[in-house]
Amino acid sequence: MTRFTLGINLGFATNRFPEPEVWARIVAEEMGLRSVQLVADLLNPFWPDYALHKQVERVVEATQRYGMAIHSLMTSTYTRVNHLLYPHPEMRRAWFEWFQRFIALGGQLKVEGVGSHFGILSVADQDDVCARDARLDEGVRFWQQLTACAAEAGVSYLFYETMSVPRELGHTVAEARELHARVNANAAVPYALCLDVGHAPHPDERDPYLWLRELGGLSRLVHLQQTEYGHSRHWPFTPEYNAQGIIEPRRVLRDLAASGAEDIWLGFEISHRERYEVEPLVLPELIASVQHWREALPQDGEWLPGEGA
Repeated sequence: MTRFTLGINLGFATNRFPEPEVWARIVAEEMGLRSVQLVADLLNPFWPDYALHKQVERVVEATQRYGMAIHSLMTSTYTRVNHLLYPHPEMRRAWFEWFQRFIALGGQLKVEGVGSHFGILSVADQDDVCARDARLDEGVRFWQQLTACAAEAGVSYLFYETMSVPRELGHTVAEARELHARVNANAAVPYALCLDVGHAPHPDERDPYLWLRELGGLSRLVHLQQTEYGHSRHWPFTPEYNAQGIIEPRRVLRDLAASGAEDIWLGFEISHRERYEVEPLVLPELIASVQHWREALPQDGEWLPGEGA
């Protein structure tokens, strides 16, 4: 039986609600959720220690006040960069040290997992077979070393998100499995997958439910968005977009349960562009999305097919 927790990635709060006491109140009181994925845009290891220390204090106080848990830490919009696969060695080292600090922050905040994309290849390295292989080999070693950091920090697992183009990796089911297996061959804590229902990019594998069935058992997290076939729209789950989209909550739950997944964190990752007409819709559409999913998953915990029907 699969256990599900419904939460939200805090990317929506970046530059809108950067104050922990504000996003915590919104998530808890307006959305009715008790679990969040905190992103590096809101807690960045590049910040000096005095700033990080104060922000961690604010996060702890706010989440305790509203009875919330920080499920995981993850990179986000401003940290969607090459990091461990950067073309230049000193930059790869700098990002390795960044992840060490990020994992340590996760330990302080008592999160379950810390993650990102595996790494992004430059166009030049992607096109050069030798360079690509070298980057990937080193990337595997970096992630294995980071699992040791996670074990020391008390973080239960690390994870990487399967992405949408070959340079960003995990763009096919087979490649996602391969990277997962290579890191786990010498890992101090499990290295899991983070799926996204909008990341089914390869022309032969554009059914998002295929990814859930094939890879759900290797995953600990799934990002939620409404989307169209062959796209990653990051739409909300509102009547307008549900009429166009292909993501059905009960089918997602059924396919993940059938995959053998034991414990899955389901996190909304919904994007609103910075437009005058759109800004007032952000919170109402996020709230509507939660309500839509709660019809299928009335409460967090073990889920049985037919529940919420």
